[in-house]
Amino acid sequence: MYRAVTWHCVDLGLDLDDAVAVERATRTIDLDISTDPDAELVKVGDVDVTAAIREPEVSTAVSAVATKLGARAELIRLQKQMIADAGRRIVVEGRDITTVVAPEAEVRLLLTASEEARMARRGLQLGGTQDAGQLTTQVLERDQKDSTVVNFHQAADGVITVDSSDLDFEETVQAVLDAVHAVAD
Repeated sequence: MYRAVTWHCVDLGLDLDDAVAVERATRTIDLDISTDPDAELVKVGDVDVTAAIREPEVSTAVSAVATKLGARAELIRLQKQMIADAGRRIVVEGRDITTVVAPEAEVRLLLTASEEARMARRGLQLGGTQDAGQLTTQVLERDQKDSTVVNFHQAADGVITVDSSDLDFEETVQAVLDAVHAVAD
């Protein structure tokens, strides 16, 4: 959601330092995010922005939206609505899901990885088109900016931490499933 709003604001040519304009764009965006695990799709209006929201321009700008408290409040409201609409039977990911958006969720996980692993994964996600400096800007500088409004590095009470630094995709999925089953049992 944050990336889609950022794409929208950039597309509109908004000054991302203008909190009022960013909040207005957040409240008026025509946003469609698929909750179908077999069909990843993010649309703003009629535009499919699924790939565009991962581009460097959005990655470097997303903190400017994420740190605007009015925009955050609206996006948190929208996330809570998506969870309610799904009958609370949904997997939701994000930096403040376990503490702000769904602190009452049945299972709350903090999926973490080392900086090196996260930068390598982002590099693969972007098809190797970014150098180490660009990846640092996208990953580590965003972490630093976002940490001014939400603590996402440390698990809150009742949140299970899964460190995926040394795990591949399948091993990470299994570690998450193991954590979910441990809570359910």
